[in-house]
Amino acid sequence: MTRTRTREECAALDAADPLAGFRAEFSLPEGVIYLDGNSLGALPARTPERVRELVEVEWGRQLIRSWNEAGWFELPRTLGGRLAPLVGAAPGQVVVCDTTSVNLFKVLAAALRLRPGRRTVLAEEAAFPTDLYIAEGVTGLAAGARSVLLPSAADLDRVLDQDVAAVVLSHVDYRTGELLDMAGITRRVQQAGALMIWDVCHSVGALPIELDACGVDFAVGCTYKYLNGGPGSPAFLYVAERHQAAAEQPLSGWFGHARPFAFEPGYEPVAGIGRFLTSSPSLLGQAALGASLDVWEKADLQAVRAKSLALTGLFIELVEPLGLEVVTPRQVDRRGSQVALRHPDGYPVVQALIERGVIGDFRAPDLMRFGFTPLYLSYQEVWDAARHLAEVLESGEWRAERFSRRGAVT
Repeated sequence: MTRTRTREECAALDAADPLAGFRAEFSLPEGVIYLDGNSLGALPARTPERVRELVEVEWGRQLIRSWNEAGWFELPRTLGGRLAPLVGAAPGQVVVCDTTSVNLFKVLAAALRLRPGRRTVLAEEAAFPTDLYIAEGVTGLAAGARSVLLPSAADLDRVLDQDVAAVVLSHVDYRTGELLDMAGITRRVQQAGALMIWDVCHSVGALPIELDACGVDFAVGCTYKYLNGGPGSPAFLYVAERHQAAAEQPLSGWFGHARPFAFEPGYEPVAGIGRFLTSSPSLLGQAALGASLDVWEKADLQAVRAKSLALTGLFIELVEPLGLEVVTPRQVDRRGSQVALRHPDGYPVVQALIERGVIGDFRAPDLMRFGFTPLYLSYQEVWDAARHLAEVLESGEWRAERFSRRGAVT
């Protein structure tokens, strides 16, 4: 394998890494190089104890009193306030609740209502499918509304006309790792009179996000990838303060009511971001997320971004001689925190790597994805992962029949 750096040089980078101490904050299996944090983040070491505390003490001993005494009722807003700095949002604009799909439904429906007379929602056809399905579902409920899919974000200006109510785009492409220009695209969409909705699932926790500074209208995101909230952990949504008084979301459940414990028959939304809440929070998931945010509150996002670019750049350098197509942009201002490689038999290649202890993932039809999580990944691990990939390809071991058997989740 041709390379520009040795493993010893990577060890020197690890010794000088300002984020190296964060490795101890995570429980990682021995002998595993985990390159799938862009799909499911690793377990923070403090999470089991926090979840145990909620189960055994807050639920087990305090019982229903914990809605008040342990702050359960306010948790969606409390966690939203703690998460807000990670997306560049001032207080009062983020809540943690529901799932990304449900939250996108809420903000997209609200955006359509804020632009009466406009009927079109634009999205990128290669976006994560749930975004497209939700856009199709929301427009299907509004008379005359339609969802239009763009070949790519580069085609936006061609179709951005006076009928467009909202545009939904992913900040980082889940397949290729391409990073879009949030500020520039938001400005162009708003100049056309439409509202901008960003899906930040693949960028939050991987790089600094500036929702307020970019003038974003709405955003949604998950917490189980780079934020390490755990499988099924609650998502979040952002609504710019300027829209909150007029915005109406369709899932008008009791947690978004101005007086939820008055038990009134009519719905009156609470003032502010709370009107985007719907129902009782998943408290075990929120407890786990709170434990992860304890870690993130100590992290410097600029340092995270710098290491992310260094790790992805190193991996690209090391794998380029293997003859694989590197789909991820090489330009640092266009790259998220993953590297996607194209191979016609990408699925069995990834499975062979996993058997060796290098965990990446696969996206049909031919993309091998490798996520780089700066808080717990080392430069030496990146070097070792590239070496394993070279050996898998050169040996042909991926051709073994067992590696082509597909599970329900690929």
